[in-house]
Amino acid sequence: MRYLTAFLLLGLAPLHAQGTSTDYDRAKELGRRANSLVTNPAVQIRWAADGKTAFVRLDGKLRAVDLVTGKSREVTEDDVTAAKVSQKEVPVVEFKNQRSHANGAPEELTIENATSEALDVKWVDLQGHPQSYGTIQPGKNWTQQTYAGHAWSLTDREGKPFAMVMTPSYSGTARITSKPAREPMADRMRSPDGKLEARQEGASLNLRETGEGHATAALSTAPNGERFNPGVEWAPDSRHLIAYRGRTITERQITLVESSPTDQVQPKYHTIPYPKPGDEIQQSFPKLFDAVIRREIPVDTKLFPNPWSISEGAWSADGAEYSFLYNQRGHQLMRLIGIRASDGQVRVIHEETSDTFIDYSGKTWLKRLPATRELLWASERDGWNHLYLIDEVSGKVKCQVTKGEWNVRSVESVDVAKRSVVFRAMGIIPGQDPYYFHFARVNFDGSGLTLLTKSDGTHHVDFSPDEKFLVDTWSRVDQPPVTELRRATDGGLVCELCRNDDAGLQKTGWSRPERFSAKGRDGKTDIYGVIVKPSNFDPSKHYPVIENIYSGPHDFFVPKSFYPWMGMNSLAELGFIVVQVDGMSTNWRGKVFHDVAWKNLMDAGLPDHIAWLKAAAQTRPWMDLSKVGIYGGSAGGQNSLSAILHHGDFYKVCVSDCGCHDNRMDKVWWNEAWMGWPVDESYARNSNVTDAAKLQGKLMLVVGELDHNVDPSSTMQVVNALEKADKDFELLIVTGSDHGAAETPYGQRRRADFFVRNLLGVEPGRRP
Repeated sequence: MRYLTAFLLLGLAPLHAQGTSTDYDRAKELGRRANSLVTNPAVQIRWAADGKTAFVRLDGKLRAVDLVTGKSREVTEDDVTAAKVSQKEVPVVEFKNQRSHANGAPEELTIENATSEALDVKWVDLQGHPQSYGTIQPGKNWTQQTYAGHAWSLTDREGKPFAMVMTPSYSGTARITSKPAREPMADRMRSPDGKLEARQEGASLNLRETGEGHATAALSTAPNGERFNPGVEWAPDSRHLIAYRGRTITERQITLVESSPTDQVQPKYHTIPYPKPGDEIQQSFPKLFDAVIRREIPVDTKLFPNPWSISEGAWSADGAEYSFLYNQRGHQLMRLIGIRASDGQVRVIHEETSDTFIDYSGKTWLKRLPATRELLWASERDGWNHLYLIDEVSGKVKCQVTKGEWNVRSVESVDVAKRSVVFRAMGIIPGQDPYYFHFARVNFDGSGLTLLTKSDGTHHVDFSPDEKFLVDTWSRVDQPPVTELRRATDGGLVCELCRNDDAGLQKTGWSRPERFSAKGRDGKTDIYGVIVKPSNFDPSKHYPVIENIYSGPHDFFVPKSFYPWMGMNSLAELGFIVVQVDGMSTNWRGKVFHDVAWKNLMDAGLPDHIAWLKAAAQTRPWMDLSKVGIYGGSAGGQNSLSAILHHGDFYKVCVSDCGCHDNRMDKVWWNEAWMGWPVDESYARNSNVTDAAKLQGKLMLVVGELDHNVDPSSTMQVVNALEKADKDFELLIVTGSDHGAAETPYGQRRRADFFVRNLLGVEPGRRP
C-alpha cells in the first residue's frame, strides 16, 4: 500500500517539470522584452492644406505621399512648412478634476503652446493621479502617442491650473492661446435676448430683468424636501424656460477600512457614497415656465413617472416644443418626450420598449436634425443595433438607415448637407470574425452603403481634416498591425504605409494566439475565443487549461487586436494553455445572444464556454480537460466563482477576484441594467452567496480592502457562507489595494502559485 500511495502521489506531477523557477523567470523576462522584439514603426501623418499630399514620418524618415497615385518621395521639414499643413483641432477646456477614461483607440495628440508662458503637461491616469510628461515652452509644440479618452492637464510653472485637453477619437492638435474662461453661471441663466436672467436663490427660482430697474419676480418655490438643479434651459425666442426640480435624498454610504496607512499607525476609515440596487435614486423632473407672464405652466408627468434618467434636453428651433430622452427605471422603456411650450401638453415623439432590457449605456444614440424636423435614432427593435430616420413631427419611422444581421457600434460623423452617416460596424463582412470593427458610410435613406475598410481584422481609422482620406490601421491577435492610406469616398487603397513584424519575438518560441470558433450550447451559434500557448510548447505533452473569464453584458472581451504580450501569456509560460471566450450573454452579437444575461448573470455564457473548450480539445490532444482552472475579476470574479459552483464537474480550480458575487451588494447602475428593477427573487437566485455550499474543487478568493468599485463586503459575504457550509478555501485580502487586487504584483504571483500548486501538482517556483 505504501508503494501504491507513492505512485499515486507521483502521478500528480507532470512528466516534464513545469511551474519551476525557470518558468517564472522566463515569463517575467519574455514579458519585459516582448514589445521590443516586434518592429513597430512610429507613423506620424500630416495633411497638406491643398488636400493633395500627405506627409508621413516613418521611423524618422519623412516622405510626401501623392494622394492620387500613392507614390511617395523623400522631403524635408521645410517642404512640410511650405505646404501649410492642416490638422484637426482638439478642444481645449477649463481645468477641472477630470481623469482618464479606459483606453480607447490609439491616437496622436499635439498640444501647441501659443501663450507667453511655459506650461507643464501631465497625464491624469485612470485613478485621477497626475503623471508629469514635461514642459511645453512658449511657441513650441508637444506631441504624444496616447489613447482616446485620456486626460491631459496643463498648469503654469507655479502649478496653478491652466487648461485641460481630453484626447478625442481622432489625431489632432490642441492650440493653447489663453486660459479657457469659465462661463459664469449668470451667463448660463440669461435668456438668449439678454433681457432676463433666471436666478436660483435657496429653494426659489426667480426671474430678474437685466436692464434698468432690475425688477425681480418669483417663478416658483420648491416644496420642502425638493430643490432645483443648477442651470435652466431657455427657448430660443426667450419666451419660455425649463428648470429641473427633484426631491433631496440621502444616498447610501459604505465605509472602507484602510488597515495600514503609510502616514500613521492607526487605521483610516473612508466613507463613500454607494447606491445599490433598489435604493432610492435622485429623480428630477422638468418644470416649464412662461417668462412673459411670469408663471409656471403645469406639466403632467404620467408619461415619464419614474425616471432613471432624463437627458438630451433641447428646444425646437422655433421655441414651440422642448424635448428630452426619458429612460425609465428598470430600462425596459425609453421615450423621446415633447412638451408643448404654450400649454405644457406632453406627447411621446418616439419610444423603445423591451421585454428584457434596453442597452442604454452601450447603444443609446440620438441626433436631432432641426432644419428638417427629423431624428437619427439607434434601436435594436429588429434584433440588431441599427440606425433609423424618424419624422420628429409625427414620430413615425421614415426609413431604416442600416439593416442586416450585424450591429452599428457607433456613429463617427453625420454630414447633414450630404445626408450621410459614417459609422463603425461589427459583423458587417460575412465570413470574418463578427467582433471586428469596420467602418462604412450610408445615406439617410439607406442607399449607398459603402465599406471603407475590408481587410480581415479589426480596424481603427483616422480621417484627414477634409475627411476625404483616412489612415486605416488593422490587426488580429494573429496578425501584427498593418497601416494603410485609403480614400474615404470608396475605401480604395492609396498605398500601404507600413507593417509591423513579430519575427524577432517568434524566435524566442513565442507563438501568436490561436483564433478558434465552435458551436455553443444550442449547437448552432458560433462562439469565438483565443488559445494562448507557452513559448516552450510541446505538442506531445498534456497541459492543464486555464480560462480567463469576464462575461459582463456591457461589452465583449476576447482580444481582437494584436498584442505581443498579455497577462494570459505570463500564466501560460508556467505550463498551461490559457483561453478566453465570449459566450452568450455578452454584447454585440444581436439581441437574442445578449438577452441570455437578463436576470441571469449566474449563467455567464458558461455552457457555451464548456462546449467551445470541448470542441477545441477534440483536435488538440495537448489540452487536458481533466484539469481546468478559471479566473476573473469584478464581473469576472462573479463569473469564475459561478463556474466552479455550478459546473464543478468541469472547472476544478478557481481564483475569483473582487467579484460582485451578489448583485444586491454592487453598484446600482450596472446591476439594475441587467437584473432589472425592482429587486426581485432573481437577485437572490443569481447570488454566489446563495449557492456557496455547492463548492467543489479548489478556490481562492481575492479582494482589496479599499475597493471603491465593488463593495468588499460582497466577497466577505461569500466567505461567511463558505464558513457556514464548512468549506475549505483560501482568502487573500490585499491591504491598501483598490479594485482588481489580483492584478497587483503580489496578487498576480499568488494567483499563479495557486494554479501551479493545484493544477500542476508542484510547489511553485521550486525545481523538482
